[in-house]
Amino acid sequence: MRNASPGRTGRPRSAAADAAILAATRDALVDLGWSKLTMGDVSARAGVAKTTLYRRWAGKNELVVDAVAELFDSLELPDRGSLEADIEDVVLQFAGLLRRPEARTALMAVVAESTRDEALRDRIRSAIVDRQKRLVVLGRERAQARGELPREEDQAVAGHTTDLIFDVIAGTVVHRALVSSEPVDELWVGMFTTLLMHGLRGPNAGGAGESDPAGV
Repeated sequence: MRNASPGRTGRPRSAAADAAILAATRDALVDLGWSKLTMGDVSARAGVAKTTLYRRWAGKNELVVDAVAELFDSLELPDRGSLEADIEDVVLQFAGLLRRPEARTALMAVVAESTRDEALRDRIRSAIVDRQKRLVVLGRERAQARGELPREEDQAVAGHTTDLIFDVIAGTVVHRALVSSEPVDELWVGMFTTLLMHGLRGPNAGGAGESDPAGV
């Protein structure tokens, strides 16, 4: 959730009001869809003045992205003792989140709208994508501490690897759940995690040219 603009005076923002506004935004999206949603609808549902919304968000695009970002911020990466178990846990959490009507509707709406709005794409990247890469960073750090993955000295390479892991996991799960509308259950998650960890050769393959799963 965004902080108030630097130098802004007046009463501090109410966390309860922010939460009510973001929840009202998600509810309105489910009921009305992106095209019919207005700031007035949200203010009425949240029980706040429209001016309260505009003091916090410049318009509908920013408001909806923050409403989606709040959902994704609930994802956690509990330490399950191994990298594979950690991946399976967070993927199942992610899939559970995408099954919620407000999450499905809001995410699909902002992604569709962002194809025509570069500023909206930038906001999605900063408010959702970049923030959720924290889970990849944490998972890799834990795996490195356990000796499951090598440590990377080149920070640029480490950053590119983080981006790639995030893209593979998020892209695959979103496609499976929202585009193909297929179940993301424990069986599928286990198979996906094995593929992610070991690549197309499989966990028991050997021979020259086999890539180290730790490099992914």
